[in-house]
Amino acid sequence: MRSRLSLILFLTPLLSKQRMQFTVFKPIFSLNGVVAIASLLCTGAIITPPATAQIEQPLVISQRNNDELINELLKQGGELVDANDYAGAISIYQQAASLDRENPSIFSGIGYVHTLQRDYAAAARAYRQAVELEPDSEKYYHALAYSLAQAGDYNNAAVAYRYASQLEPKNIRNYAGLGVVLLRQGDYQGAIDAYQRVLAIDPKNGDAQGVMATALIQQGRNQEAIELLEKAAQQSPRSSTVLLQLGRALLNQGETNRGLATLQRVAGIEPNNPRVHFHIGRILQSQENFVGALRAYQKATSLEPDFVAAQANMGEVLLAQNNYLMATVAYRRLIEIAPDAPGAHYNLALALNGRRRYFDAIAAAETARELYRTQDDSEGLKRVEKLLEQLREER
Repeated sequence: MRSRLSLILFLTPLLSKQRMQFTVFKPIFSLNGVVAIASLLCTGAIITPPATAQIEQPLVISQRNNDELINELLKQGGELVDANDYAGAISIYQQAASLDRENPSIFSGIGYVHTLQRDYAAAARAYRQAVELEPDSEKYYHALAYSLAQAGDYNNAAVAYRYASQLEPKNIRNYAGLGVVLLRQGDYQGAIDAYQRVLAIDPKNGDAQGVMATALIQQGRNQEAIELLEKAAQQSPRSSTVLLQLGRALLNQGETNRGLATLQRVAGIEPNNPRVHFHIGRILQSQENFVGALRAYQKATSLEPDFVAAQANMGEVLLAQNNYLMATVAYRRLIEIAPDAPGAHYNLALALNGRRRYFDAIAAAETARELYRTQDDSEGLKRVEKLLEQLREER
């Protein structure tokens, strides 16, 4: 059954009135989830600007003068967008809409400005009007779908992406957008099907292979993901996105050494990516290679000083090495960036206990106890109560 959105938006008949084509703005979906907003597509001539006073005169004018005035308003709106005056641009476009309620390009311009403001609900409303006026426009459906997806309305976004793909069956951006929306909804098989359409059109599309592999991994189909990603890595040997996914799939499949080697390849491509160093550290830590793990976590935190997980794991490695002084430093830093993490206070108490600073250790453990209690963590509360008992005996 078609959604209410499809009934409202997609069954409107084409208007027979001829319209001039004005400046159209459209957001372009990229496969890695990052949005690149396209440049203006100028499809109509821009006339000599009339005086401001003429714009403010009563609009009892000929159709030709009306079209010229709308063109001038759209030109002004574009200039305001370029100057980052989004409120001014919206006002100008609304003036144009008051002159011609049947021109979809005007509403597309309004939608574009709202996407720049990240007001995706308002953008969707504007693109909905554009679609009602020109229901055979793939670019308007695509922009509407993107806006709905960004606003969190995944069901209607999927409907809009499907209609866009029907209008231009060989345009991969709509299948890609649909795949991401379905992935966010947890419909992994649907996402796989969508990306298979992308790959049918563009077999060497590495981004599509990477996202499709994500869906396979989420389904636990790690071996299929590995096979897909290995092909993608051959086609794009320096694609960090593909290699990261491959490393993840290999680790899930228990191929630790190959997974580690793959992540180290990524580190060579993106040496300033803290997440890569963090994942390398986790593997080395699981192998009890504490020296290598510590080095990886230090690199991650140097690149991202507030990287909570890397800081926490660094403390764990230092405790495992019985390096209580440096563990104390690591956990005090962790508490600075995550003061409400009871585990940080608990492990600080362990580090302080290792240094025989019992009173300080008790204070840290008591803070952990309060946080565990506040967060209703019964297991953590039992653990810290036991530690406090030991600390008081040792004191």
